[in-house]
Amino acid sequence: MTPIADTLGPGAVLPCSLDALPARLASAMAARGAHAARTVVLLPFGQLLAPARRAWAAYAPDGFTPRFETTLSWAARFGFAPGPLDLCFERALDLLTARSLLERTGLGAQAGVLAPRLLELAWQLAPLAAAVVPERRGAWAQSAIAAGSLSLDHPHMALEVALARIAIEWVATSAHVTDRLLLKEAGALDLLVVLEGLQPDPVARALAAALAGASTDSPGEPGAGAMAEPEARAPGLDSGSGSGSGGRAEVWPFELPQTLGRIALHACPAPADEAERAAACVVRHLAEGRTPVALAAVDRVLTRRIRAMLGARGLRIADETGWKLSTTRAAAQFMGLLRAARWDAPTDEVLDWLKHLPLVSVADLRALERRLRREGLRSWQEAGDSALVQQADAWRERLRAPRTLPRWQQALRELLQETGLWPAMEADPAGEQLIAVLGLDEAGQQLWARLPQGERRLDLNELSAWAGEALEAASFMPASPEQAQVVVLPFNQLLGRRFNALVVPGCDEVRLAPSPEPPGPWTAAQRLGLGLPAREDLERALRRAWQAALALPVVDLLWRTSDDKGDPVLPSALVQQLQLGGACHEGMDPRTSMALAPSPIAPPGASAPQLALREVSASAYEDLRRCPYRFFALRQLGLQEAAEIDVELGKRDFGSWLHEVLHQFHEALATEGQADRVQRAALMDQAAEGAKRKLGLQDGEFLPFEAGWPQLREGYLQALQDFEAQSGARYECGEQSREAGLGPVRLSGRIDRIDRVGTPADVGGVRRLVMDYKTEDSKKTKSRVKDPLEDTQLAFYAALLGEEGLQGCYVNVGERGKTEFIRQPGLEEARDALVRGIVHDMGRIAAGAPLAALGEGSACDYCSARGLCRKDFWPR
Repeated sequence: MTPIADTLGPGAVLPCSLDALPARLASAMAARGAHAARTVVLLPFGQLLAPARRAWAAYAPDGFTPRFETTLSWAARFGFAPGPLDLCFERALDLLTARSLLERTGLGAQAGVLAPRLLELAWQLAPLAAAVVPERRGAWAQSAIAAGSLSLDHPHMALEVALARIAIEWVATSAHVTDRLLLKEAGALDLLVVLEGLQPDPVARALAAALAGASTDSPGEPGAGAMAEPEARAPGLDSGSGSGSGGRAEVWPFELPQTLGRIALHACPAPADEAERAAACVVRHLAEGRTPVALAAVDRVLTRRIRAMLGARGLRIADETGWKLSTTRAAAQFMGLLRAARWDAPTDEVLDWLKHLPLVSVADLRALERRLRREGLRSWQEAGDSALVQQADAWRERLRAPRTLPRWQQALRELLQETGLWPAMEADPAGEQLIAVLGLDEAGQQLWARLPQGERRLDLNELSAWAGEALEAASFMPASPEQAQVVVLPFNQLLGRRFNALVVPGCDEVRLAPSPEPPGPWTAAQRLGLGLPAREDLERALRRAWQAALALPVVDLLWRTSDDKGDPVLPSALVQQLQLGGACHEGMDPRTSMALAPSPIAPPGASAPQLALREVSASAYEDLRRCPYRFFALRQLGLQEAAEIDVELGKRDFGSWLHEVLHQFHEALATEGQADRVQRAALMDQAAEGAKRKLGLQDGEFLPFEAGWPQLREGYLQALQDFEAQSGARYECGEQSREAGLGPVRLSGRIDRIDRVGTPADVGGVRRLVMDYKTEDSKKTKSRVKDPLEDTQLAFYAALLGEEGLQGCYVNVGERGKTEFIRQPGLEEARDALVRGIVHDMGRIAAGAPLAALGEGSACDYCSARGLCRKDFWPR
C-alpha cells in the first residue's frame, strides 16, 4: 500500500503561520472565486480554532467568515451514531466488541488478554481506514491485510497475524464519524484549506486529494479520486500559491519560526529538585509579568507533581492534558467497591471501602478496625458477625452472581444509592463522568440494553477488569479558569500558540528521547506497507515540535542528573545539541533561599504520677529500663501503632508460629510418653501443620519458612535430646499465664515453657526450669546472659513463680537448623534484684519522678515512640 501521507507529492508549498493565515486565505478565496461561507480551513488541533477565528475577525471584521474546524469538530456538527459492532472510540464499549470479535474467530479462551491488544491495533489503524470512502474500504482492507502480514509468516507469529487481520477488518467494516465529510460535505465546498501540523491528518489529506482535481464531483462519487492512484491525484493538487484554478483544495504546512528565544538550562540533582525548580520557574515568570506561562507535559508523573505545587499557591491553571479518570477519588471509591465485593476480599480492602461510605457509623467502624488489626485477621471471612459486618456482607452479596451488563449497571447504581455514595458522585465532575463512561445512570443502562454487547454475562472479576480498563482509558479534564496564568499542555501542541514563557521539565535522555519508539507492535515493514508513521516520521515531528517550543520568548529546560535510584541520567540529545551550538545559557535557580535560625529540640521528659500502672508485664518493665520516656508513651499513655493487616509474613509471624509449634509438640510428647526420634519427628510435623491452621497461615505465603522446616526440626530434636540427656529435664507445661502481687503492683506474664529437673529423692528435690524461646541471632541471646542483672525476661518469669531453687534457660531456635539451650546463671539473685527494682521504680513514678528520653544504644533503632520524642531533631 502507498501511505496516504505520500499521495500528495512533494509539493513546493509555502508554509503558513497563524498570523499570515487570514491574508493568504483571502487571496486563495479570491483566486478561485470561493465564497467564505463555503470555505473550510482544517487546523491540526482544537486549541488553534479560537486564535484562528480571532485572527480572521481582526483581518475582516465585516462579512461572512470561513469555517475554522478540525476534522472531528467539523464531523461532530452533523451527529453520528455508530453501528452495534462499529469501532466507536469508547473503550468501555469497544472492549466488549473486541471480545465478541475474538470469540467469533475462535480466540474466545484468550479474549480477556487479547481484547486490549486488539483494541490498540484497531485504534491505530482507524485514521487510515477513515480516510477511505466506505465503498472502497474492502479493497483497502485486502491490501492492508497483505501488508500487515509482512515479516510475520512464522508459525509462532500466527496470533499476531490473526490480531492484525481482525483489527483491519474491524476498522474497514466500521462506519466512521468523518464518513459524511468524504461522502457529502466536502463536495459542497468552494475551497478547502488544510493547515498541517507536525504530522499529516489522513482524513484531511484524503479530503484535499479528492477536491484537488475535482470541480463538480464529490469525493464519494466515481472519479472523485479518494482512493485513486497517487499519480492520478497529485497533478490536480494546487501548489499552494493561491493562484491556481484547477482544484478546490490546498495543503499548507504550518510555518515554523526560525528564531530562538532566550533559553535557560537547569540541571537538577534529583527528581524532587527538578519538580521544585520547575514550579519556581513558573512562579518567577508570572512575577515578572510573563502571562500566560506554558508548562509542557513531557512526563505525566512529573507534571502532576509540579501542578500540585502550583495549585497550592492558588494559581489559575488550565490543564489541557487532564489525568486518567482511574486516578480520581470517584474512581477509587467505585473500584474499591468492586474489590471489596469479592468473596475472598482481604480485610484491608473491605475496611477501605467502608471508610468511604457516608452511612456507616464512624465509631462502629473504628471499633471494628481496632479489633481486626489487634487480632490480625487478614481475611474478611474471619471478621465475625457484628452488625456492621453483617450489613457489609449483605451489600457485598448483592454483587456476587454473574449477570448481563445492564443488570450490573442497575445493581451498582442501587448499591451506590443505598450506601450514600451516589449523590456525592453526581455532584463531582469526575464522578459524573464515571457514571457516563460506565453507563450507570438509567439512560446509560437503557442504551446498553439495546446493544448486543449488553447481552454478555459477566462475573465480578470480568466486570472489574472491564471497568478498570474503561476508567484507565478515559481522561478527566478539569474546568479551565478564565484568564489562566498557567497552561499545562502536551509538548506537541505548542505549535502556533502564543505564550510569553515556556517551562519544559523532563528534558533528559529517558523522557525526551530524540527518536521516539513507535506505538504498537508493528514492524518497520508493516508500518511502511500500512502507511503508519515510521520512526523517522515521529522523530521529524518531535524535532519540529522542539523547534516551535524553542521559539517562544523565554524558555526554561530542566532535567535531572540522577534518577530515583541514584543512577546518573544524561540530558536529552536535543539539549546536548543546543549546548554544543551555544544557543543557550545556564539558568539560575529561581528559588529563594531562607535563613533559618537553628532551633534544636531538647530531649523531652514527662511526669505522670496519676497514670501509674497497677499491672506490669516483662515487656513493659523492659521498656522502662531501656528508655523511661518510651514507657511513658507506650505504657502510661497507651499509644500504639496501628498494626498492618495485609502484609507479607515476617520474622514476628515465624516466631509466633514456632512458639505454637513447640507448645503443641511438647504437649503431644508429654501425652505419648516415651517416643523415639522418628516418632518425635512425626509429632513435630503434626504440630507444625496444626499451628499453621490455628494461626490461619496460607500455604503459599508460608512457603519460604516451610522450605527450611526439615533442617530446623532435626536441629531442634537433636538439641532437645542432648539437653535432656545432660540435664535430666522433662517437660511440665507451656504457655502458662501467671500473676504475682508486688505491693500496689501486680506482675503478669505468659511463660513459654516450664521443665522439671531432678526427682523427690534428689538433694533439693524437684526443681523447676523456666524457659523462653528465641528466634533471634544466637549472639544476641548469649549477650542476654552475660550480666544476669541486666536481663529482664527470665528474672521476671522467676518472679511470677516465686519459688526457690529456680533455674533459667533461653532456647535459641535458628532457622538454619542449629538450636542452643543457653543457661542463665544466678537466676534467683537476678530475680531478687528485679523485684527490688520494680518496687523502687514504680514508687518513684507514683511520686512524680521525671521520665526522660535517654536516646541511647540500640533502644532507638526500632521504637514506636521515636516520632513523639523527636530524637532526630535533638542537638548533636
